[in-house]
Amino acid sequence: MTAPSSPSDADLLAAFAGGDRSAALTLTHRLTPRIMGQAYRMLGNRAEAEDVAQDAMMRLWKIAPDWDADRAQVKTWLYRVVANLCTDRLRKRGRTVGLDAVAEASDGKPSAVARMQDSDRSGALRAALADLPQRQAQAVTLRHLEDLGNPEIANIMDTNVRTVESLIARGKKALIARLSGRKAELGYEDDH
Repeated sequence: MTAPSSPSDADLLAAFAGGDRSAALTLTHRLTPRIMGQAYRMLGNRAEAEDVAQDAMMRLWKIAPDWDADRAQVKTWLYRVVANLCTDRLRKRGRTVGLDAVAEASDGKPSAVARMQDSDRSGALRAALADLPQRQAQAVTLRHLEDLGNPEIANIMDTNVRTVESLIARGKKALIARLSGRKAELGYEDDH
């Protein structure tokens, strides 16, 4: 006899839209730690990360009645919302630096310089990942670019969590070694 599987995020969201408050609690417990982690990594501030996570979950509850499960996965949609909310906060932080640091008015799109720098950073990361052993690159990508948990990665890679942790640690160490000499070139030089 097999154990019953837990309901999907989309099933829980649909149940909440139908009035099941316990589905909301289950989904909140399932998703909030992940989006909190994502927000904290982006913002570096726990209080702001909590605000973003709460705002993102409120947006999820508001769209629950209109959710189209074929459109996207709940988790994917939520990660995107968190990333956008964090980006907005980071932009606001940048505007409070001082008059000489204020950029010209924009249409909300990244500047050409920012796009070029992002492209350079992405290219450098892709090249460094390509130099890693395949399993290390896969583990680092799934963990840090796809924001998956180690147990999920272990399932995907058909291994155990301890091996995943080792692959990620070795991969990160190798990436740091490959990219550390390019900090200034990639715009990561400290101003202090």
